Amino acid sequence: MNRVDAKKFGLHARTVLEQVDDATLALVMDRKSRIIMADGRKIVDKKAQILKGQPDLQVILKTSAPICSKTRKFLEQADISVYPLKP
Repeated sequence: MNRVDAKKFGLHARTVLEQVDDATLALVMDRKSRIIMADGRKIVDKKAQILKGQPDLQVILKTSAPICSKTRKFLEQADISVYPLKP
């Protein structure tokens, strides 16, 4: 995992970012509890903050948690792809 400093984008230091490739940055959420709409809104806000610093990046979500179907649609509409977090 190639971690990126979240402070570089003005995000909280506990936010885990991973450089997937030159054009893709992943928000990593490793938890057991379900990702609900409130979390989805925060993820979209974090994406907006990242794009302020580097507008050419694509932001994806890597998570081990289940995602509510409404939230999954919301993230897809915000152009955030969801991928499983491999152990």
